[in-house]
Amino acid sequence: MMRKARVDEGVRKLRSGEKVRKKVRRKILSVLALVGIFVVTWTYLPVGSATVTANAETVNAPENGVVPVAGMVTLVDLGADACIPCKMMAPILAKLEKQYRGKAAVVFIDVWKNKDQARRFGVRVIPTQIFFDKEGTEVYRHIGFMGEPDMVKQLQKMGVD
Repeated sequence: MMRKARVDEGVRKLRSGEKVRKKVRRKILSVLALVGIFVVTWTYLPVGSATVTANAETVNAPENGVVPVAGMVTLVDLGADACIPCKMMAPILAKLEKQYRGKAAVVFIDVWKNKDQARRFGVRVIPTQIFFDKEGTEVYRHIGFMGEPDMVKQLQKMGVD
């Protein structure tokens, strides 16, 4: 009788383990489905011309629209107008653009409106900040929100006063 109770207990544990594994599999599949939906949505977003704005404030675009700007250190922020961290960075970018005007180019590109730019710069997550030297070579890349002190520090490392 004691042995049968142990066997029954073991069978119950195995069955409960199977239930847990099934729940975990379902959750993993749900996450994968959501990621798949995001990727498909991202892939079929409309492509527009390069928009260089930071919410209400306009960040000066290079005269010829070419990014990075030749002969000038360039900070390119790739994000979207509807992205919360991007919205938080908009006033910072506008301030830096004014502060470094003539010394460094500060450019915002909305990748939801300009899918081609997201591909061009290899953006997978927004916001992404890319720092280019005067020759147009990528020097530093940051993913996620980047505060003003960190941006200033990186620009100073690149020789911008």
